[in-house]
Amino acid sequence: MAALAAQSVALAGSVPTYAAAAGGGDTAPVGSNLLLHVINGGGSSVTVTLVTPGTSGGLAIADAAVAVAAGASAFVPLRSVYRNSVTGRAAITYSGVTSVTAAVLRLP
Repeated sequence: MAALAAQSVALAGSVPTYAAAAGGGDTAPVGSNLLLHVINGGGSSVTVTLVTPGTSGGLAIADAAVAVAAGASAFVPLRSVYRNSVTGRAAITYSGVTSVTAAVLRLP
């Protein structure tokens, strides 16, 4: 499991650094101006899942799952609902990691 760090996006533009998606999943900071950008360079669709650790009325809140088609990318807001109370970070898993990269972007 890798701990992804947030990278600030400058108003003039930025070229973020992407990390290979970890087979055991990744963690990321959460916040209203943070996005997870996942690029699927593989030949089949990959599902990116963000664990939602909370409950509502005693019932578990469903995890967020985003399908990223082969050769496509997706942006996922890293909202506070994904914050783990112990680590303070979001837990992210991938259904496959071959040719999948990710970066956490902090918007200005």
